[in-house]
Amino acid sequence: MTDIVVLDHKIHGLSAADYADTLQAQLPEYEVQLAKTSAQKMKLLQEATIATGYTIDQALVEKSETLSLFVCTFAGTGHLPLDALKAHDVAVQNASGVHGPNIAEQVLGYILTFVRQLDKAWRQKQQAEWNHYQAGELKGSTATVIGLGPIGRTIVDRLNAFGVSTIGVRYTPSKGGPADEIIGFDEADLDDALVQTDHLVLACPLTEITEGLIDEEALLLLPTDATVTNIARGEVIDTDALVDALQTNKLRGAALDVTDPEPLPSESPLWELQNCQITPHNAGHTPNYWDRCADIVSKAITTHT
Repeated sequence: MTDIVVLDHKIHGLSAADYADTLQAQLPEYEVQLAKTSAQKMKLLQEATIATGYTIDQALVEKSETLSLFVCTFAGTGHLPLDALKAHDVAVQNASGVHGPNIAEQVLGYILTFVRQLDKAWRQKQQAEWNHYQAGELKGSTATVIGLGPIGRTIVDRLNAFGVSTIGVRYTPSKGGPADEIIGFDEADLDDALVQTDHLVLACPLTEITEGLIDEEALLLLPTDATVTNIARGEVIDTDALVDALQTNKLRGAALDVTDPEPLPSESPLWELQNCQITPHNAGHTPNYWDRCADIVSKAITTHT
């Protein structure tokens, strides 16, 4: 009898079959099955108590008499039929925190590339140029991380290890966090933070408050040698204002794993700017994704039971 159903899906180019194998190895006391077709999903959800995947059809939720827990392999849950899940007493667990280590490493990579001028070294290497240049140090700088969820907190932890002074921005500052200073989204507080920020990192969800948060005015508050890294959502930054700031040397540089729009059109001026690093929404990829998802399933089962 099947206990856990893995609903076939693709995320970060990873195989759901590997996810099922990982779950089976980590939870040998449970019978784990991969459901690929609609018929398989319907059949297995008539006996399984746990399902996991990127999403689940409302019809499957409504027809299953055994399902009691759904573990989403994505941090967000807005795409799920939450009303139906609630109505049928199916608890929902997301994959919050699964991306923390890998995204934090990518953020450090972006920032260190700018600080140590590795982007300049790469361009020189392409031209077979052996020219010495000056580089900076990350230690002693100030970084502001907007968003202190699991990803933002991990980024702050990594920055702290480099001797960076950190400012964390979150909706409820009283909840605290690993940053040296915690502030909210009050305009005056945020302006004060931006003025002293060497490295601005966006790791927040897209909400009414954060959409367009980093606009022309905010970019002007940053020092001219500051960097901006966005691993949140492209709409958090005013793209036109960012292009202008980069083109007119109002910023040292920007690193974008997310853009507005996305995918970034080939005619976007961002592609041509040497002070702009672009990756194709790739920071979330990690070979350890299924292992971390399996850990979340295991903890969710313990909590649920």
